[in-house]
Amino acid sequence: MSPRRVAITGLGLVSPFGGDLADFFARLLAGESAIRLLHTNDLPRPLSMPFAGCPGFDAEAALGRPLAGMLDRFAQLGVAAAFAAWDDAGLPRAPQGDEREDWGVAWGTALGGTMAYEKGYRDLWQNGKERLSPLSLIHGLNNAANAQISIQLGLGGVSMSHTVACASSSIAIGEAFRRVRSGEAAVMLAGGSDTPQAYAVARAWEALRVLANADEASAPYCCRPFAADRSGLVLGEGGAALVLEDWDHAVARGAVIHGELAGYGTTCDHSHLVRPAAAGQVRALNAALADARLTAADIDYVNAHGTATPEGDPVEIDALRSVFGDHAERLAVSATKSLHGHLLGAAGALEAIITVLALREGAIPPTAHLGHLDPACAGVDHVTTARHQQPLRAALASSFAFGGSNAVLAFRAVAAQP
Repeated sequence: MSPRRVAITGLGLVSPFGGDLADFFARLLAGESAIRLLHTNDLPRPLSMPFAGCPGFDAEAALGRPLAGMLDRFAQLGVAAAFAAWDDAGLPRAPQGDEREDWGVAWGTALGGTMAYEKGYRDLWQNGKERLSPLSLIHGLNNAANAQISIQLGLGGVSMSHTVACASSSIAIGEAFRRVRSGEAAVMLAGGSDTPQAYAVARAWEALRVLANADEASAPYCCRPFAADRSGLVLGEGGAALVLEDWDHAVARGAVIHGELAGYGTTCDHSHLVRPAAAGQVRALNAALADARLTAADIDYVNAHGTATPEGDPVEIDALRSVFGDHAERLAVSATKSLHGHLLGAAGALEAIITVLALREGAIPPTAHLGHLDPACAGVDHVTTARHQQPLRAALASSFAFGGSNAVLAFRAVAAQP
């Protein structure tokens, strides 16, 4: 069976900017930051850290009270994003016949239901409870989101969760892409969700000394990828999902096609748990290009992993310079985590959506707050203010994770549809 083209027919998200796609992308183009200072009342050491939360998300309104009550917050965000993508694809939520028996879900999460486990600890140790709810274990499972998505939408094919740190949802999307392209599934719903604000998780990130420093006033501007004065990353929560569909299947049902997922490359540095290696990233970038049958000169935009860590940013730019050669200086690159934070296992899916919207709208969102470029990050065309009316043909979205796992997705623009 010859490889099939893979259409992107649905996009859905629950982000720090909300869930409206047009509003979300407009805010990114405007350089608006969703990052604020998170305060908690935990004793004896309250949390006080920059964070990109989703304060407007109402799980019961989005999912209904019975379903929301069955899910931890990471799964609530994920299922809501999946429903939004499914609706955007114009697919009914109720199954019709047995068509969906080979349709599936691939989901990414770095942390899973850590909020559920933390609630259990608090109930036992702080609130004096003798036993936990029997739902506690179900809430905490890493596959809770994809399992409920399959149940709610009647998807009888594979239902899998990927836990690969910051590359989780990019790898989920890539593996779903392979299933559609091979003909194993006509439709796959792929994405990711995470909620890293559990107290112990936040303190663990703090202990690594990779989080940005900020107070109330400076928090919105504290994530500065590629800048000489960058001080670290900013955590965020959210969910994002894409519907991947066999191209002919999408055309036959008259679906709107937002873009084409054309290639996927994934590698492992196999060198260090937390120190990135340019060689591994180069192999992932080259693999994605080869898989998509694209050359370096075909790529007009890269949505960079760009976390604003002192060590990670120069390595990523070094990899881009190596792959793109003379084209690198003309290669538009931006790191949107400067605006929406690092959603960990959901980051790849959120940034895949941004990349698809950039190609569809012909507009590139900026790396915000990039005042003075680190010389070690020079050599590409850093986008510091939004660019409109760009004739974008193809783009890459990169995710480079702790553990040395790398994933790169390659997208093609499609002609405007009526």
